[in-house]
Amino acid sequence: MSQFSAQFEAERPDFAAIAAWIPKGSSVLDLGCGDGSLLRYLKETRGVRGYGVEINDLDIVSCVFNGVNVIQNDLDAGLSDFEDDSFDFVILSQTLQATRHTEAIIKEMLRVGREGIVSFPNFGYWKNRLNILNGKMPVSRELPYQWYDTPNVHLCTLHDFEDFCRRCSVSITERSVMCGEREVRVLPNLFGSTAVYRFQSSI
Repeated sequence: MSQFSAQFEAERPDFAAIAAWIPKGSSVLDLGCGDGSLLRYLKETRGVRGYGVEINDLDIVSCVFNGVNVIQNDLDAGLSDFEDDSFDFVILSQTLQATRHTEAIIKEMLRVGREGIVSFPNFGYWKNRLNILNGKMPVSRELPYQWYDTPNVHLCTLHDFEDFCRRCSVSITERSVMCGEREVRVLPNLFGSTAVYRFQSSI
């Protein structure tokens, strides 16, 4: 494993959880890919091929530096540039909470890809609940923004996301809940700070 991959496994434990579900050589579309770190990590550890989608100009430059094929586009405008079943996996990593049209983007993920993977900060984590009880919005490693400059518009808990999937005919096939690098199996909606889900259409 390269120094880059080892560094990002420590900084972003959800990377390893996502990689564990992706067979080697899969095709991947990474939505809201930021600087391209996840795709670079998946290329190095799983030999994937694919593209990132990002809107921020500086992140586009970083993707090029990271050797990631990137397309500049606004996720909330949809994925009309991509044909049905173009990819094995479509990933939305730490971006779900910043999308404005959540149901539409999940449906588009499952149109373009055979399976979807999302990761997001769990708003039900006990430290977040404690902050709310103390009258403050949470600020943490997983939620690093202040209330007045956050890009997050749809924060949710594990229970919220699972209810959403049932309502939208989305079948969850695997789930990993973590607190830092540790996987949480007991009361995950309370003790897990980050959630990762693998899913497909149930229609």
